[in-house]
Amino acid sequence: MSKTSGIVALSRRSLLRGAAAAGAAAFAGQAMAQDAINDLINAPRRGNWDDQFDAQASRTALDVVSNSPILSANNLVYMQQAISQYQMIVSNGGWPMVNAPAALRIGAMDPSVQSLRQRLMIAGDLPREAGISNSYDSYVEAAVKRFQARHGLPEDGVLGEFTVKALNVGADVRLNQLNTNLIRLQSMSGDLGRRYVMVNVPGASVEAVENDRVALRNTAVVGRIDRPTHMINSKIYEVILNPYWTAPRSIVEKDIVPLMRKDPTYLTRNSIRLFDGNGNEVAPETVDWNAAKAPNLMFRQDPGKINAMASTKINFHNPNNEYMHDTPQQGLFNKLMRFESSGCIRVQNVRDLVTWLLRDTPGWSRQEIERVITTRQNNPIKLAEEVPVYIVYITAWSTNNGIVQFRDDIYQKDGDAQLALQSNIGVEQFAGSVDEDLVPLQ
Repeated sequence: MSKTSGIVALSRRSLLRGAAAAGAAAFAGQAMAQDAINDLINAPRRGNWDDQFDAQASRTALDVVSNSPILSANNLVYMQQAISQYQMIVSNGGWPMVNAPAALRIGAMDPSVQSLRQRLMIAGDLPREAGISNSYDSYVEAAVKRFQARHGLPEDGVLGEFTVKALNVGADVRLNQLNTNLIRLQSMSGDLGRRYVMVNVPGASVEAVENDRVALRNTAVVGRIDRPTHMINSKIYEVILNPYWTAPRSIVEKDIVPLMRKDPTYLTRNSIRLFDGNGNEVAPETVDWNAAKAPNLMFRQDPGKINAMASTKINFHNPNNEYMHDTPQQGLFNKLMRFESSGCIRVQNVRDLVTWLLRDTPGWSRQEIERVITTRQNNPIKLAEEVPVYIVYITAWSTNNGIVQFRDDIYQKDGDAQLALQSNIGVEQFAGSVDEDLVPLQ
């Protein structure tokens, strides 16, 4: 090695050591969080950091998942720990705002990445040894994915609009959210049963729980703000394979009648038949669809692939005519905002849940369930033992992995406008043709 190159190498090593020392000193303990931010901003940088690569990055979002149920009484201690953590963050000045360009992603170089790194470090998503720089490297991408997973956002590692909004909710607001949800969780900390189903409306998710462990976790679509899913403790008593769908009066008035005025063939094309109070079928062409009031008839859709509930309906006792069901519109489960039903709960991979529910009901193996569905014949099945179901509103929780989860306050129950991030929740959107809407907003 030449003398010149040796000096360069030594200088680089000195710079690395200096930056690492500055980073470690700046972030030594949450008690110095805000001062650490200022110190790090003014500290030497570790070059461009564009050679940084985290071989474990793909695992970080997966680490967020826990097999501990949201409603487990064991989680109360983890909620208390999360509250203590956020109290410390708040007492030390919270975290910085992230003012980033649109769709910032791995490979980008931008000054806003410094505040992003600081924000992610303070919340525990980015290791502090990753340091501070302008580089959106794989460490940052992995941390963003972890953050997104904790907030119910698509884990793409891209700093998009909704991720930035979630990042910029203040630490004090998150602390209040944790305290609010601790009370909700405490109210559900009794004996929930050996087997039960939990629907978390803000998370748009379903957990099938057995012996205080999650046996199944399903994505869901729940009610929008103007047609909310109701919170209730109940019991599932019946599964219907190949169900009829009977339109609630609200949907008849708000949706079906206007659709019939636009397209008189709508009911026939969607296998929806009309019946009077005596059970007699009524031809759609005999009805005055422009009358001031919707016809006082039963609107019933036959079983089949286009049925609003597709293959399955799951009934539980409730006064709101709500239920869980399958849907022919499977693409809905890929949406970011799955809050657009009329109160009922659409469940992805619902046949897995049905198989779990019917496990103790003789004669209903997965194979038999699938066979009956192929017949397209209506088949109600009473459960041998009713299974408790809890429909709850939990927007923040922590489980045995110590990771704090947050969800949007979709029904505006948490008391802070910052938590209701998605501005188009509750706005009816009828995109596409009548066929694509396919009646059911259920």
